[in-house]
Amino acid sequence: MSLLKFKLTIAYDGTAYQGWQVQKTGVGVQEKIEGALAKLFPSAPRLHGSSRTDTGVHALGMVAHFEVPRAEFKLPLGRLLIAINAWLPPDIRVLAAARAPKNFHARFDASGKQYRYLVWNHSAMNPLLRTQAWHVKRPLDLAAMRRAARLFVGRHDFRSFRTNPTYDTDSTVRTITRCEIKRSGPQLTVIIEGDGFLYKMCRGIAGTLVQVGEGKIAADEIKRILAHRDRRVAGMTAPACGLVLWKVFYSTQRRKGAKARNKTESGG
Repeated sequence: MSLLKFKLTIAYDGTAYQGWQVQKTGVGVQEKIEGALAKLFPSAPRLHGSSRTDTGVHALGMVAHFEVPRAEFKLPLGRLLIAINAWLPPDIRVLAAARAPKNFHARFDASGKQYRYLVWNHSAMNPLLRTQAWHVKRPLDLAAMRRAARLFVGRHDFRSFRTNPTYDTDSTVRTITRCEIKRSGPQLTVIIEGDGFLYKMCRGIAGTLVQVGEGKIAADEIKRILAHRDRRVAGMTAPACGLVLWKVFYSTQRRKGAKARNKTESGG
């Protein structure tokens, strides 16, 4: 049977969902999109995502793929995105849909991911961001947070930032290529890029950085925390609401992104 493979780029507000993947209890984003695909294709194709996101976590650049028999695909490719979105709730949207090579796999071909964590650092919360950011009332020492953030870059054992020791069975060594903090008024954005992430690792890093900003953890303690390889010595796990899977990289895409960033940020 001849199959066609398609690549989707997906955005969603994760507030109402128990994560990306299909759940035994509760509703996952994957389930909603598979339901939409079943409305369009009799074979009810399975969706394969590039990553998992936890309950309440959002995405702007989740990548997934699916396959359908060639005989079932009867609409113009340009209408695929519109057709899927017509069956989705307003907090989930397919942003791009394209044909993919036969050997493409959204998860196994990914070379890295970028997550962003949003903090609203003001005594009063911005009500428009109440489900999109962590409200931190106390003033934060941004310089100390930035010093600490730089210490995460490199290849390290991130066991101290893995929440559930039974969740990941592979190596806890990961390579972080970018960890920086941008500020726009009271809004802080923690940008973390790497080749892979452990369960709740990004939220552990964000929570630890905020506690550095509060003066509860010294910036130079990050090296000791990493070396200790014990979750109990690191900072808190930041709330899910502030985390966004921003982008998934594939080999050529990642190289282009690195070149562009070097051109625009080399003087910073």
